[in-house]
Amino acid sequence: MKKITTIIAFFVLFTSCGVKQTQNNLASGNYDAAIDIALSNLRSNKDKKGKQDYIYLLEEAFAKAKERDLNTISFLSKENNPNELEKIYSTYLTLNERQEKIKPLLPLKLIKEGRNAIFPFDNYNEPIISSKNALSNYLYANAKALMLTKNKMNYRRVYDDLAYLDKINPNFKDVSKIMEEAQFKGTDFVIVYTQNETNMIIPIQLQNDLLDFKSYKLNDKWTVYHSVKQKDIYYDYGMQIKFRSIFISPEQIKEREFIKERQVVDGQKKQLDANGRVVVDREGKPVMIDNLINARVNIYEVRQFKSCQITAKVDYVDNKTKQPIESFPITSEFVFENIYSTYKGDRRAADDNYYSYFDKRIMPFPSSEQMVYDTGEDLKAKINSVISRNSFRK
Repeated sequence: MKKITTIIAFFVLFTSCGVKQTQNNLASGNYDAAIDIALSNLRSNKDKKGKQDYIYLLEEAFAKAKERDLNTISFLSKENNPNELEKIYSTYLTLNERQEKIKPLLPLKLIKEGRNAIFPFDNYNEPIISSKNALSNYLYANAKALMLTKNKMNYRRVYDDLAYLDKINPNFKDVSKIMEEAQFKGTDFVIVYTQNETNMIIPIQLQNDLLDFKSYKLNDKWTVYHSVKQKDIYYDYGMQIKFRSIFISPEQIKEREFIKERQVVDGQKKQLDANGRVVVDREGKPVMIDNLINARVNIYEVRQFKSCQITAKVDYVDNKTKQPIESFPITSEFVFENIYSTYKGDRRAADDNYYSYFDKRIMPFPSSEQMVYDTGEDLKAKINSVISRNSFRK
């Protein structure tokens, strides 16, 4: 009985909180938020007595939201500002969508008054089409005018405006053709090349990889990178990857010999008491414990080491003014290291994480060219980071 009472009390509290929240949104002018809460609570058991408050609140919120939106449209229409056409169109859509959300729940009965809740619906098809066409014509005319300005930022605005136009009014005039032109004219084209200022030969494969911008996965629709100049394209910017220095260490082999000792478990043995007698459990069986012994191992370790460090610089250049924009120094390093060991004695005396060295053997050192190429993988990641964090157009 207590459990049922608790459940009922919780349900009443939960319902009252929902009604209070709806009332607060209504009082604050957040009519659509109040409508959504009311509708959510009315989707199940809408005819229950406990849902009556939501119906009253829904009726009031709908009336106030509709009045507000129609007043907004009336004001904007009188103002006759073409920049407000999108607001007028979107407000008509909101008016229509709001009543479409309510329709599936009708009728909603108000028990005390013996009537159905009143929701004066209107047909907004004509004003939606009319405002959409007015907005479409404005966006199209404005785009045509902006295309004559010879300004990249305006071209980008044209593209975005027409993308919206194509969404609300597909296949409108020659929008797709203008969008294609706007995207091309609004794009910053960047020519990228490498420059070797070191006394070493840079592997061709590394240079090709650094200039393979498909692998960089750059998501910037307004910037296109080319490593080879293309006909009929003016390159707004240049990006120079300059190799400043390459240092490759000598091949090193270091040897050392050392001894490790520690206690290890070597099977089990019978536990003895202070008098040397075997300890037994309740069943009379001997108690077994770990047999600890002192293990010792003599380890002979060989460490192979070779490193490569590349210092580079990424320069951004404005091709129009021939002036540098920014420079980003980059240092990358690759280390080849191989450690292997042999032993005499009990290998269990060695640290557990050292065992893997016993299974390794000597490896051939990578060539200097391979070292430079492997270092280039890290270099490429850092160049990618530079490009991702720094756009040409500030």
